[in-house]
Amino acid sequence: MIPKSMTAVHLVGHGGTEMLQLRHDVPVPTPGPGQVLIQVAAAGINNTDINTRIGWYSKSISGATEAGGSDGYDSVDDSDASWSGTPLQFPRIQGADVCGRVVAVGPDVDDTRINQRVLVRTMMQDQNSDSAFACWTFGSECDGGFAQFAVAPAAETYAVNTDMTDVELAAIPCAYSTAENMLHRVQLGADTVLITGASGGVGSAAVQLAKRRGATVIAVCSAAKASEVLEMGADRTIDRNADLVAELGAENVDVVIDLVAGPAWSSLLDVLRRGGRYATAGAIAGPICEIDIRTLYLKDLTLFGCTFQVEEVFANLVRYIEAGEVKPRVSQTYPLSEIAQAQTDFLAKSHTGKLVLLPPEVV
Repeated sequence: MIPKSMTAVHLVGHGGTEMLQLRHDVPVPTPGPGQVLIQVAAAGINNTDINTRIGWYSKSISGATEAGGSDGYDSVDDSDASWSGTPLQFPRIQGADVCGRVVAVGPDVDDTRINQRVLVRTMMQDQNSDSAFACWTFGSECDGGFAQFAVAPAAETYAVNTDMTDVELAAIPCAYSTAENMLHRVQLGADTVLITGASGGVGSAAVQLAKRRGATVIAVCSAAKASEVLEMGADRTIDRNADLVAELGAENVDVVIDLVAGPAWSSLLDVLRRGGRYATAGAIAGPICEIDIRTLYLKDLTLFGCTFQVEEVFANLVRYIEAGEVKPRVSQTYPLSEIAQAQTDFLAKSHTGKLVLLPPEVV
């Protein structure tokens, strides 16, 4: 029996964790044409959830994520503070990561989908645009998984056949698809790849997925997390405060997968070989960086900004899951009611891998 109302977390505006309001009277959404209704089993926490809450995507913000992560910023330009660059609609149920089971379908969706265990593709095609690079983030441009139920486009909802737990699966969609997309864009093969932020959700995913492709992985992380990152498959770790050129030498890396950016960004281009490739999908240390354009063109470097994902990226990821080729690391779970504490712990960066929220059971 599907209830009429549910427990969910409403984001009521850009700001600190006080903008996250737990409610028990939110109407359960009804799947429309081309949609399915998912009973959420688990929902992972990501930088994108926090960035969206604090309005970090606005060009009015130039600091690192952690600078406003708990308390928000004094002022944010709401007009461009979302993935799509258009104002976010409040209240919004966030949650880019969803693992759950289909419990109802829209009028034109095959009812054989009911009871499937599923993952939702986080970076979805913008339903209002035909542009190839126009995309929505689940939990940003539409309601997501910080609730007992969520609706999603049937075409963006993938059945998954695996022995992984719901919690493990909930750690995968956003982080692993972001990582796989960067590796796909740079066409990573048996290269030497440098991965920044390697102990985080996307970084640890990138380590595993790069090894799957036969790469030699050099991972940048804190010394305290080095042993765990090595266990995930890295061939070598470098302390995040180290001088990369001193550690690696100039022009000794084929590919850089970067999630950090910040003040030391230019050194990432220095360690790239001539003809090297750089890909980014984050800037947790700060989005404003300095570049010497001569390094870019004299070394024939290629820089990739990675947000939009072609469909094969998520389809391939599901295939890797079902083949047992990836294994997410979950550090801790929290009840949905403790979302503020979970995001505070996420910002502290004392964990390796992912933090996951569990909604209350439906009664």
